[in-house]
Amino acid sequence: MVFTRRRRGTGRAPDVRSADALLTRVARAEAGRTGGVLLCSAAAAGASLAVPAVMGSALDLLLARAPDAGRTLAAAIALITAEVVLTSCAALLAGTVGARSTARLRRGAVARLASASPSEVARFSPGDLATRLSANATEAGTAPAAAAQIAAAALAPTGALVALVLIDPWTALAFTAGLPLLALLLRSFARSSGDTVGRYLQVQSGIAARLTDALSGARAIAAAGTLDAERSRVLRPLDALGAEGRRMWAVHGSAMARSGVLMPLLITAVLAVGGLGLAAGRLSVGDLLAVSRYAALAAGLGAVAEPLGALVRGRTAARRVDALMGVQELPYGRSALPAQGPGALELRGVEVRRGTDRALRGVDLHVPGGRTAAVVGRSGAGKSTLAEVAGRLTDPDGGTVLLDGVPLADVAEEELRREVGYAFERPWLTGATVAEAIAAGAETASEQDVRAAARAAGADDFVRMLPQGYATPLEEAPLSGGELQRLGLARAFAHAGRLLILDDATSSLDTATERKVDRALARHVRPGTRLVIAHRLSSAARADMVVWLDGGRVRAVGSHEELWHDPEYRAVFGEGGHADPAEDSTPGATGSTGTSDAPGTVAHRDGAL
Repeated sequence: MVFTRRRRGTGRAPDVRSADALLTRVARAEAGRTGGVLLCSAAAAGASLAVPAVMGSALDLLLARAPDAGRTLAAAIALITAEVVLTSCAALLAGTVGARSTARLRRGAVARLASASPSEVARFSPGDLATRLSANATEAGTAPAAAAQIAAAALAPTGALVALVLIDPWTALAFTAGLPLLALLLRSFARSSGDTVGRYLQVQSGIAARLTDALSGARAIAAAGTLDAERSRVLRPLDALGAEGRRMWAVHGSAMARSGVLMPLLITAVLAVGGLGLAAGRLSVGDLLAVSRYAALAAGLGAVAEPLGALVRGRTAARRVDALMGVQELPYGRSALPAQGPGALELRGVEVRRGTDRALRGVDLHVPGGRTAAVVGRSGAGKSTLAEVAGRLTDPDGGTVLLDGVPLADVAEEELRREVGYAFERPWLTGATVAEAIAAGAETASEQDVRAAARAAGADDFVRMLPQGYATPLEEAPLSGGELQRLGLARAFAHAGRLLILDDATSSLDTATERKVDRALARHVRPGTRLVIAHRLSSAARADMVVWLDGGRVRAVGSHEELWHDPEYRAVFGEGGHADPAEDSTPGATGSTGTSDAPGTVAHRDGAL
């Protein structure tokens, strides 16, 4: 199923109408099975309506010793059997609709998240996302079947009320006297239940977010000896969750209890009126039996509370799932990049806002094609944000990013992702095997290409030592942080186009391995432009040019050797700017092309190259 794509402001929460529209689209996709639920339920209701009349007729015929009594009784048994079978079919179809609807909601939400920028997805914590995609999607998936069950649940009581009118209007009048109270009860239940369910889901999501955060920092918690404090922090909202849960089920229990009192009273009133009718000669014994059965069926209106509760919970949960559908996707153009473009990267007046702060402020930058540019700066300077906009993982809030003279927003998606590659500090690998993980995103990569990329990233040696080498299932490959990072680099190298962006992608590598990767990148990976988010002095020293970010602005651009004369630049790499002897990275020691001197790019401040 393809969900209708909507573009909404990032800060707006989805409203009830938007969530209902989402459920409507899901219900339409399952229209056949949902219709089956309705038809089976309606047929079961029809059978249940026929049973009292046939049973009453059979009783009268038995009392009169009529020859047709046996056939009439057999017909009643057949109707009861049909009712049981049809009810079972409706339950089976309802479960199937719920499961398929849940799957559609999850697929749609995941697809929307995957096509959005990282900054959009970051609005949801991992725990909150997990809750919305699991428990909330499951609750929302039950809504279409619940709506069909409510419609079907009203058929039998309505038909029973009509039957009472036909048999004896006075019995129908006795029953309808209590219907206004039932309507008020159901209305109050729906309103109160929606409020309590919403609060319950919110607290549940908060607990999931805290738990996810704790699990991601489990080693730090264990090392600090703060396990008890962290457990208390994660579980602190449990009291609120328990209170909301008790309130939610108190509302449900109150509605069921009130209907449980009201409906027997109405049945008693109907039987009393029917008994008077029997005494007066208006009703036969069979009629009185039918009246009692129809009164019980009409009392089934109170049972609407159960599917109504499921619908209320589903609609409330759908609002939380619908928020995921509201993340803004990155639209792509249809333009192609120049066929022989060198990969020149240019940023013109780029602004990126993060809430009320600006991560990038009027950045102007030009990286000539084929050059390696190291982006340096203190924590929070905007380095990773620059990496995101440079390859269009996210769009800037102002300004333009161009690759070989073409605005990235105008480039077709397939073309852009083929020509721009990324490697991250913490790569996320996909694929059944190690080889597939390296080739992910590079569909045309051959086995030789995969192995060459692994060699360039310094991963070939340890991959060949795995139990099945490159065919080792990814989930069975014991990988250290450095090995995982090298596989991420190998994937980027296999996918390398005219622009390769390395966002702290060598932070877990030792110095010797990092230098091997640098040499392989210069000699064995497709030539192109490199944008390196650098934290190590050695990475900046080996680059053709350095982009120094400070507070979201370009403080200076030039060679590392030239910038090294500035004490504030040296302070970016540590107090006093002294190089770590283990790094062996004196300014100008090694150029990105393997030469001894870094290119003499002219340094300047608050401007572009």
